[in-house]
Amino acid sequence: MSLNIKSKAVAETSFLHLKDAQDNLMYTEGDKKSDKKPVGVNVYGPGSREYQAAQTKISNRAVSRLRKSGKFEQTSDEKQKEQAQYLAEITHSFVELDYDGLTGRELALAVYGDRSIGFIADQVAEHVKDWSNFTQGSQTS
Repeated sequence: MSLNIKSKAVAETSFLHLKDAQDNLMYTEGDKKSDKKPVGVNVYGPGSREYQAAQTKISNRAVSRLRKSGKFEQTSDEKQKEQAQYLAEITHSFVELDYDGLTGRELALAVYGDRSIGFIADQVAEHVKDWSNFTQGSQTS
């Protein structure tokens, strides 16, 4: 019997339980352990339209830079800003995370653009590279 390849399709999103800079899983603050909830992010993966659109934007920006200046180089600030924009575009939602009361895209841009918590952007960037993080058991929480 042939394999129905559609049975191997990945989920569009995945939940990433975030870790702090010391590699400890982050939880909400609470008096009792049962009050604590995972702090994380739901991200679009390589099988989603959102992810593909974000990849296309990166390519288009690179081509535009090449046409404009004749080179691909970016300053570190430009590179960080572009990375923050990319990660914001592939972010579905944050879970139990607050940053100055911001929500939606503004929250994502603030979190990913803040160098003092750059470990979050690094985790998300690594997470989305691995297709296995988007298997059907990894769907958005």
